[in-house]
Amino acid sequence: MDSLKEKLKQGDKALVGNKGYRKYPKREGEQAVFSIDEDKLAEEARYDGLWVLRTNTNLSIEEVAFQYKQLWMVEQTFRSVKSVLETRPIYHKCDDTIRGHVFCSFLALLLMKELLSRLEAGGKIYEWEDIKRDLAALRELQLRIHGNGARYFLRSELRGCCFDVLQAAGVAVPPSLRR
Repeated sequence: MDSLKEKLKQGDKALVGNKGYRKYPKREGEQAVFSIDEDKLAEEARYDGLWVLRTNTNLSIEEVAFQYKQLWMVEQTFRSVKSVLETRPIYHKCDDTIRGHVFCSFLALLLMKELLSRLEAGGKIYEWEDIKRDLAALRELQLRIHGNGARYFLRSELRGCCFDVLQAAGVAVPPSLRR
């Protein structure tokens, strides 16, 4: 409220473009001077310190609260999945591309959940960021011997949780050196 009072002292134009200030000002008089709507402020004060959810479902209060608390996990996972797929920011113009983007994000989320479930079933618990970091560090280098034309592949060392992740995904770990 102190910040809003300061903005009101700067004039009406100081309020333009700031959504946070739109809730409590009210217009007064013919000059359209703005002031703080004390009635609205008092009405809102009754919710101070409370967690308020509105829903149009038939779920119990406990179920609504539980589902809302799960929402942060979904949001965090979608951000993470978008980073893994390097799909952001993408600005869509067609419904088909929007559906494709959501489908790919959901598929990646499903695969991530399956991998974490397989790891957990094997008694391995890893943070998703650790899995991404360790897999990103996995490299394979191709070497060609010019004299006889032989090609060799040199794999970097498995670090952190790489071995467990590959095993849980059913991917055979290639040898460190292969021809």
